[in-house]
Amino acid sequence: MSTTSQLSIEVETREALGSRESRRLRRADLIPAVVYGGGRDPVAIQVPRRDLLELFKKAGSEHAVFLLKLAGTGKERHCMVRELEKDPVTRQVIHVDFQRIDLKEKVRVEVSVELVGTPVGVKTEGGIVDFISRHVEVECLPTDIPQHLVADISGLHIGQHLEVQHLAIPEGVVATVEPERVIVAVSAPRKLEVTEEEAAELLEAEPEQPEIVGRRRAEEEGEEEG
Repeated sequence: MSTTSQLSIEVETREALGSRESRRLRRADLIPAVVYGGGRDPVAIQVPRRDLLELFKKAGSEHAVFLLKLAGTGKERHCMVRELEKDPVTRQVIHVDFQRIDLKEKVRVEVSVELVGTPVGVKTEGGIVDFISRHVEVECLPTDIPQHLVADISGLHIGQHLEVQHLAIPEGVVATVEPERVIVAVSAPRKLEVTEEEAAELLEAEPEQPEIVGRRRAEEEGEEEG
């Protein structure tokens, strides 16, 4: 709970909506946002850009729990980021959707998988790592959401794989996908096989001559005149 208290931010409601108002807020170094869920109507708010970005740095996780405090009131609500919109050019945050949550109710989120170790099949057998499932959906309390799930792949040989059931999943966290889902596999290197006949044809083939645009145009014009 101490982590949650550190991730608190003061917000204000906003009455004026629309793209023009959103641009005005951004010029004032504020980020327009909306709070959804929790059995209540959506509420439009504005968040100080600098404070929010600092909070994101502290969070260290895409599933961090934030405590939104409504300025001038005693109202506050725990939320998680549902969607983060960024400018396609500058990559600056331009809008945030928050989801209301209850710290005592479990949520389902997708957590990234982090690979640890170098497989035996890569070090000594010349294999390659095929990272198949980079995220796994889990269910747990909001305060128990792990930053990532660890997959130790150091013991894998060529032809072997690691499944969801082999992940190091913290206590209180349950994977909601099938335990047999493959996370990562070690495969033999893919070789480009060329037959002797194909190799001979490649060696005997004459290189294509570059086409001279001016000469071709002149020839075409000559044909038209004729």
